[in-house]
Amino acid sequence: MLKILPLLLLLIGAGAGIAAGHFMAPEPVHDDAEAEKADPKEHEEDIQPTEFVKLNNQFVVPVVQSDRVASLVVMSLSLETQAGARERVFEREPKLRDLFLRVLFDHANMGGFDGAFTRPGKLDVLRQSLADVAHKELGDDVASVLITDIARQDN
Repeated sequence: MLKILPLLLLLIGAGAGIAAGHFMAPEPVHDDAEAEKADPKEHEEDIQPTEFVKLNNQFVVPVVQSDRVASLVVMSLSLETQAGARERVFEREPKLRDLFLRVLFDHANMGGFDGAFTRPGKLDVLRQSLADVAHKELGDDVASVLITDIARQDN
């Protein structure tokens, strides 16, 4: 009896593990290529063409610590917009630059450019804030804001 008990516990544990794996397995992922083969026109309506609009000049953001400029952050931004919105972006560029600089200065004042400032979490917050003000200014023409270059020069 003592030799059968460990074997019995092993079988019960293995069975429970297999059952748990079966019930907790993620749903199978359907391949988009297979879905398009079934009905390719269904997905064509969802895709809208976009274009990328690079803003002309870089943004220079001073990082102030102890009432002095400790470093400068230089960055380039581009906008992903609906096709055909390029002219509207350039018409509104002075206003966009002002709004973006406000967001960048606020981000710098909150310590967003301190330390490892390129960590995804910090840059995601910045991108979202920039996208929010771009949406307020240009509406649904803006899909996202891209940070194409970023550098920090410490003094």
